[in-house]
Amino acid sequence: MSSNKTERLYYSIGEVAELFDVNTSLIRYWEKEFSILKPRKNKKGNRFFTNQDVDNLHIIYHLVKERGLTLAGAKMKLKENKDDTMHDFEIVKKLKGIRSQLLEIKDLL
Repeated sequence: MSSNKTERLYYSIGEVAELFDVNTSLIRYWEKEFSILKPRKNKKGNRFFTNQDVDNLHIIYHLVKERGLTLAGAKMKLKENKDDTMHDFEIVKKLKGIRSQLLEIKDLL
């Protein structure tokens, strides 16, 4: 999963799937399963994800793919204590950033 995203208003489903290195069908499935995902759709039905949607997808990705929760478990976690889940996710994200910086420094030595 790449964390390099430019600040744009909307992302296509293909761009979002590429960002998380998953199939577009998985993004569509998660959209149906998680009520926090609400991408906008044009008249043709194309999905356009906001930065908030991408952030919510990061949380879902973290819970399902990285922590290994089932979809039901991830839904329950988000429903019961979304704030704690988001806080934990932010901590993990910062720690991963620090780890990658330390690995870069190690490679330079």
